[in-house]
Parts: sequence; C-alpha cells; structure tokens
Amino acid sequence: MAKLQYEADGRVTAADFIRALTDFSERRPELWPDLSARLFRVHELGDTWADVTEGSDFLGAVWARERYDWSTPGIVRLTLRDSADFVPGTVIEYHVTDTPGGCHVAVDFQRIARSPRGRLIGVLVQLAGARQFATSLRTALDRVATLEA
Repeated sequence: MAKLQYEADGRVTAADFIRALTDFSERRPELWPDLSARLFRVHELGDTWADVTEGSDFLGAVWARERYDWSTPGIVRLTLRDSADFVPGTVIEYHVTDTPGGCHVAVDFQRIARSPRGRLIGVLVQLAGARQFATSLRTALDRVATLEA
C-alpha cells in the first residue's frame, strides 16, 4: 500500500488553488504538466464534482478514473473508481486553508496496488517519500500563482 501525508504553502488563495485543482477544461494539462493530455478525459461534470480519467506517461501510462468531490469547503476528495494498477475505493484528500499571503495545502494520499506495476509504483512512492511529493506540490502551487496572476 502506498500511503503518504504531505503539505506545502503557496502564494494563491485557497479558492484559487481549489479552482485550479478542479479545472477540467482543456487547459488542465497546462496547469498540471505531469498529467498526460492523451489520457485526460472528462466523463461527467457537475457543480461540485467530476468523473475524470487522467494519468501520466510514467511506466508506459499509469491512469486512474477518479470521482472528484469539492462539495465540502476547503476539501477536494478524489475517490478512485477504476485503474489497471490500483484497487478502487481508495482516496486522496486535499485540505486547503487560507493563510496570510496565500494558502496551505495538506494532502492525504492512499493507493492499494492490484497489479505488479501498481506494487512497483507503490514502492517508488514510498521511496520518493513525502518530501518529494511536497516539492511537487510547491511547484504546482507556484505554477497556479503564475497562471492566475
């Protein structure tokens, strides 16, 4: 099982970060460049939820179909619906709060492997650790600040 908690601060408001995290327009790969444009697909979109397939080209295309839910203020929850490599039902939660001059984002990340590649990814996630994921989150926060400016 891959399970991590990590956090970072950014120069954008909590609302701006959540808006970017839940932007499912064609500009999503620009906001989140680790996502593959060819794997990105919106299945359904509501006012406070989305059913989306997305992934990266890492290890020949790692994808997940997720239900995003941002109906609770300050929380964006991704529930895994389908993946070749991970067990459905696991959750990633972003807890986003305003701070003086920006926002604080805390992430609870969990995935359970269901394939050999999923197990390999789980090992790589654990080896990379929270520090590497926090660095990536800070980069994303900086990108959002630049694009929203």
